[in-house]
Amino acid sequence: MWPRTGEQTLRDVVASLALAAIVIPEQLATAKLAGVPPALGLIVFVAASAGFFLFGANRYLSAGADSTIAPIFAGSMALLAGGGSPHYLALAAALALMVGAFVALAGLLRLGWIARLLSVPVITGFLAGIAIHIIVSQLPALLGIPGGSSAFFGAIANLGRNIGRFNPHALVIGIFVFAAITVSEKIDRRFPGAMVAMALAAMAVVLSGWNVPVLGVIQSPAFMPALPAVTLADLTHLLPIALIVTLVVMIQTATVSRAFDGGEREIDRDLLGVGVGGMLSGLFGGFAANASPPRTAIVKESGGQSRMAGLAAIVIVSLFLLFAPGLLAHLPEAALAGLLMFVALRIFHLDTMRTIAVQSWAEFLLLAATALAIVVMPIATGVGVGIALSLLHGVWTIVQTRAVIFELIPGTSVWWPKNPSFHGETRPGLVVAGFQAPLFFLNAETFRVSLEQAVKHAAPRIRAIVLEASSIVELDFSGAQALRDLIQHCKDRGVVFYVARLESLRAQQAFQTFGILPLLAHQHTFSTVADAVRQFGQDFPAA
Repeated sequence: MWPRTGEQTLRDVVASLALAAIVIPEQLATAKLAGVPPALGLIVFVAASAGFFLFGANRYLSAGADSTIAPIFAGSMALLAGGGSPHYLALAAALALMVGAFVALAGLLRLGWIARLLSVPVITGFLAGIAIHIIVSQLPALLGIPGGSSAFFGAIANLGRNIGRFNPHALVIGIFVFAAITVSEKIDRRFPGAMVAMALAAMAVVLSGWNVPVLGVIQSPAFMPALPAVTLADLTHLLPIALIVTLVVMIQTATVSRAFDGGEREIDRDLLGVGVGGMLSGLFGGFAANASPPRTAIVKESGGQSRMAGLAAIVIVSLFLLFAPGLLAHLPEAALAGLLMFVALRIFHLDTMRTIAVQSWAEFLLLAATALAIVVMPIATGVGVGIALSLLHGVWTIVQTRAVIFELIPGTSVWWPKNPSFHGETRPGLVVAGFQAPLFFLNAETFRVSLEQAVKHAAPRIRAIVLEASSIVELDFSGAQALRDLIQHCKDRGVVFYVARLESLRAQQAFQTFGILPLLAHQHTFSTVADAVRQFGQDFPAA
């Protein structure tokens, strides 16, 4: 039996070998997706993982090149410079520095909560749109035909023009790699199916002499840090792209951190680690980095015990880059396309889409609109549209909140929102109402109007209102003003206003700050609705 420290070390080594075996083909494929030389994908992994090792907290999280964000910035930068040109590479490195700095700053300022701004349907639609773009962009390599425009419709037109020139050998290689990775993933995710499939594809090309496009000789990098040669105008053009990519990185990093042994307190530190890793990637000529859910899962499932597994993987990939890049010379581009097809289907969450469609048709339409925007628009624009739709959906949900009428459950002292499932009781001359949302500028007017209508149309004429305030956890200036106006509206009509169950400490402080307590009946709130109703009975004994 190994000593505890020895057992941990052995498990970390095994996990690092499994991670490196997955990383090498995956990072090469992601670099291709980003429109840069393959070696840069490995540089991104080394730099991002080193940054996370120094500043991150999660013991499993793996950072590096990511297929989710690569299409976003690749499509946008293609409008600024030719793919693979020196200017394009400089823009990619500058973007990595910007995104890394923004993510690191978010971690330092404890802004991890921003990652919750996108709803699950929007994220699912976003990933579906990205998956469709990946599939369309990789079809030329899979079919062995020349690539075309990075835009969706341009790529479709290119396929139509060149489909008659497809290379059956390339298609066989791509399908084989896709099938091999799919099968190995289902059997055991720790098995390096991608590495084995890539090696077999390269051997097939060498032994058969098939005429298919290959990666060719990859030069070993210099590993020398330098600032990218870009202008202020370049940075101005990159800023909106950087902000969009930053939000995506924050969302994915926070999700990975929570899912794999990370508490809420560690999320901000993990953002700092991924951000520093992204900046290191930019300094070494790489592109924007992100946390990876599947690679992180590999580390955990392979028995990794600490972040030393990630450090060992850095060493392995660095040695490969320095001394063995020639092994990739005969790797077919169709093999990388097969791997990216697998990645695309993995992020196309069809089961989640079905569940959303069944349980919330409106949110499924939100999902579909997000996916459609990403497909038909430039990707960065489509992602921006998806973010806007998510925020608008959240705002709309809050704005639609209306006051609800409460009734007394027979035989109890519990007042509950009016419900068809039971026949509640009421008190003559009294309305008990609640507002089940924070009260602030987005819904203040709706709150005021809905309760004024309750007073106006009540029959018989009411003498008092009890506001059940347990759900009002926050109150801003606009919300307080609406509440003050409502209380005054009631006073003008001879209606007494009680407040019960104001449980939120922040709301209690707001009542004092905005001077609401002196306006209430008896100048205080009640602990329960039943207490307020009893006070009503004392104030209006004939009611």
